[in-house]
Amino acid sequence: MSKFRTQHYFRPMNHFFLSLTILLSSGLSLSQDNLRYQKPPKEIMELVDVERAPQIRIDDKHENIILLYTDAYKSIEELSEKELRLAGLRINPVTNISSRERYNNNIKIKKLGEKVEKQVTGLPKNPKISNINWSPNQKYVSFTHTTDNGVELWLLTIETATAKKLTDGYLNCNMAYPTNWFAESNALLVPFLPKDKSELINTDSAIPTGPTVTESSGEKAQNRTYQDLLKNPADESNFEQLVRSDLYRVELDGTKKEWAKTGMYSDISFSPDGKYLMISQLKKPFSYIVTYSDFPTDEIIYEANGKVVKTFHERPLMEVLPKGFMACETGKRSIRWRNDEGATIVWAEAQDGGDPEKEVDFRDNVYQQRAPFSKDPDLLIQTVQRFSSISWATPNLAFASDYWWNTRNTKMYLFNPSDASQAPKKIVDRNYQDKYSDPGNMVSSKNEFGQSVIDVNDNKVTLIGEGYTKEGQFPFIEEMELNSMKTNRKYTSKYTDKLERILQEYDTKKGQFLVRVESSTMYPNYYIRTLGKKDNLQQITFFENPFKSIANVHKEVIKYKRADGLDLSATLYLPVGYDRTKKEKKPMIMWAYPAEYKDKSSAGQITSNPNEFTYPYYGSMVYWVTRGYVVLDDVSFPIVGEGTTEPNDNFITQLVSNAKAAIDAVDNLGYIDRSKVAVGGHSYGAFMTANLLTHCDLFAAGIARSGAYNRTLTPFGFQSEERSYWDAPEIYNTMSPFMHAEKMKHPLLLIHGEADNNSGTYPMQSERYFNALKGLGGVSRLVILPKESHGYSAKESILHMLWEQDQWLEKYLK
Repeated sequence: MSKFRTQHYFRPMNHFFLSLTILLSSGLSLSQDNLRYQKPPKEIMELVDVERAPQIRIDDKHENIILLYTDAYKSIEELSEKELRLAGLRINPVTNISSRERYNNNIKIKKLGEKVEKQVTGLPKNPKISNINWSPNQKYVSFTHTTDNGVELWLLTIETATAKKLTDGYLNCNMAYPTNWFAESNALLVPFLPKDKSELINTDSAIPTGPTVTESSGEKAQNRTYQDLLKNPADESNFEQLVRSDLYRVELDGTKKEWAKTGMYSDISFSPDGKYLMISQLKKPFSYIVTYSDFPTDEIIYEANGKVVKTFHERPLMEVLPKGFMACETGKRSIRWRNDEGATIVWAEAQDGGDPEKEVDFRDNVYQQRAPFSKDPDLLIQTVQRFSSISWATPNLAFASDYWWNTRNTKMYLFNPSDASQAPKKIVDRNYQDKYSDPGNMVSSKNEFGQSVIDVNDNKVTLIGEGYTKEGQFPFIEEMELNSMKTNRKYTSKYTDKLERILQEYDTKKGQFLVRVESSTMYPNYYIRTLGKKDNLQQITFFENPFKSIANVHKEVIKYKRADGLDLSATLYLPVGYDRTKKEKKPMIMWAYPAEYKDKSSAGQITSNPNEFTYPYYGSMVYWVTRGYVVLDDVSFPIVGEGTTEPNDNFITQLVSNAKAAIDAVDNLGYIDRSKVAVGGHSYGAFMTANLLTHCDLFAAGIARSGAYNRTLTPFGFQSEERSYWDAPEIYNTMSPFMHAEKMKHPLLLIHGEADNNSGTYPMQSERYFNALKGLGGVSRLVILPKESHGYSAKESILHMLWEQDQWLEKYLK
């Protein structure tokens, strides 16, 4: 489906098994405790430990639905399995699949329109299912099952709802996608562990043969602070062994035949007609400063029988790029198949040397080359800004998009891919952060190759929009005539007590669309909406609300203004059983995440909807409505920098102004004791929290999870800041809570995953910040969750995190 908008030092710690290392500083007392995992109060446990509704996958023919059931959480035992962190990958070297993989534990099938689902038989015992993939003819679904020793390939036959194992557990799922269907739906191309796989080096016990040396040649390599990088020759060797695969063709009866010799295959992509494949193959030299996605890569074209056609592109090691978020590599990039033709490759090439500082008429050229890939490429289109994507429609009609981060601008062009001499027609030119002006996504359908292409009928396209307005959210369907660009609204959701999300066109001829309907108390379910009909909603799923204990909680989106007049909003939840007539003043927890904008108009738009289902996920603060707290969630925290001013030039001032406006708004409603307000956030929200507790006296306490607090440790940019530390040292120092730790006067709970893999948010960030607060007499508590990454997944970890947060709020707010 086409989109008009553009989306855009780990320190080892020793732990007792099933224990947490917790440092506690309170006043003049200091202690270190080893605790067993704890559980939150009963009211919260009842919301955490519930069975989740399944995910659904509908086939392209709209005949069958598969329902995928998942455990809500992993166990700490699973998370404690062997893991190697190499070049941006996290690998279980025993099973050869991501050590962080999330699995399904059951599959059911039902016919569309029927209420009762059918259990799939023949599934393995205690299934650990992933890599779900429909066959081109929609008769089968391939999937993998992970055992204690490896990954098996399995096949589900839709008609009989039966599953069978095709291969033993020798798949290599460490990099290339493991289930790639041939066009005839009679076989799959699968990466297997190579026959000559060597033993891995135990980097903990291996005796070094020399020092590790990296060198700078004088070129600027201003990379983000990545984690899980290769560190030494032993890591290089292990990485190579773990990503090498032999490619085999596996028939539906399980027989297999070697298709390609051993290589470091990172991506496999069939042409739409299935006659060719584009396969990405890594090669040396590796790097110690970037992840595997920037390693040297050959893009090689194969025929479906395994014969090599040509090496299409040799991409060098990408350690050095020009400065700026809009910098890109030179040479071919964004290489992909053209959806509306059998075997045509499309790619972009920068015309500014990949340097956004250079002034050029066109940033990118977009080319194509048809099979057999021997003729010179054809120029398709030139883009004024950095090329983003193309949505294909007909041989003579396609839609290209570009964008420019610095201005938050995106453009879309209608062009003729069969005639480059025809000037493209600009049909969209907008700020992609401006939700109110978003025209929506163009409706697509599957063509004869099973690829998505834009539906064009009588020179008209259909758009599905999210429908954000000043008055609320009203999703819509409208038709646009491509010559005049005039639109005709076909449907607008009228719900004011529910939220209808229009997902995709279901049946073009019947005017049917797949939608999802929910309310704050009604669990989301899927329906078929037929335009122009009465009683036109046909329910196709029937999921029940598992969170009934908070079904009657009062929820509303409140609107208010910042001191400078900027419109803000937040979602307000009142405690269970709260009497709005008595207005007893309660403590409040505020949860937020800052966002940067280049204009006040976009920053002030309201995109929260009170009719969204209240879903208390693991990181949510909604749980605390059961504990007598007011919860203010999704609080607007815009940071605006218009014109030549960057948002972060006034970061602290705007941060405090946002917070004050939110507290004032709820206080004016009479619901809270403003002396008992806590603030919290995750990642950049944690950074926000530490800054607020440092630079204002609005809050009694705070909770900061998985944050970064010293920006000199992320010197080549962070979040939406593209200036380096040496460009703007005052910005980095002013924004870093670590640099102002002596000003911290409010209690702060710091929580961090021991194995955080997010760029910049090293566990060291929380450890060093806590040490600074401790040394300066601040009240703080540091909780390191063993084995956890940037987001937390083990049930034991999540329950303990909820316990920690509850204890902290009870102590410092109540």
